[in-house]
Amino acid sequence: MSKLIWKPGTMIYPLPAVMVSCGSIPEEYNIITISWTGTICTDPAMCYISVRPGRHSYNIIKKNNEYVINLTTKELAYATDWCGVKSGSDNNKFSEMRLTPVPASKVKAPLIKESPVNIECVVREIKELGSHHMFISEVVAIHADEKYIDNKTGLFRLNDAVPICYSHGKYYETGPFIGKFGFSVEKKKKHRD
Repeated sequence: MSKLIWKPGTMIYPLPAVMVSCGSIPEEYNIITISWTGTICTDPAMCYISVRPGRHSYNIIKKNNEYVINLTTKELAYATDWCGVKSGSDNNKFSEMRLTPVPASKVKAPLIKESPVNIECVVREIKELGSHHMFISEVVAIHADEKYIDNKTGLFRLNDAVPICYSHGKYYETGPFIGKFGFSVEKKKKHRD
């Protein structure tokens, strides 16, 4: 099998497609769509977003040192894309996409009510990496929509919300369940006859 060699670039896919809400007062509220995001530590819970300094939300996040990561769904796909291609300097993204800003519990940035999961973040460090600056942040609160909580197990059924991801310029919904963490080494139960 032969492989082509390409110049270094962004080929770690798929990625989450999230809407990041920011701003400390309603007149400043904005939403930016981000795919350069992820978990970086468990204890304390830490994550990151990477933002181009030229984006409208960049200075809002840098000034306030906080934001909310709002997970997205198939139902929110259009708003997710729209909030990524339109600028908050020219548009009120909440009103134009009919999204509802609701107060967070720890930060001044609003949650997006329509998102199944909202992750409140406080910036701890900014790394200037080149085209993007990485906001390394502590997770200070998480909000989960009750309608996705399994009444029997208490587990959160995120897949029921039909989350979307981003892969090389395109959005996709996540696929069917194929296994849980550790299933490849799990001992098989012996059946008694």
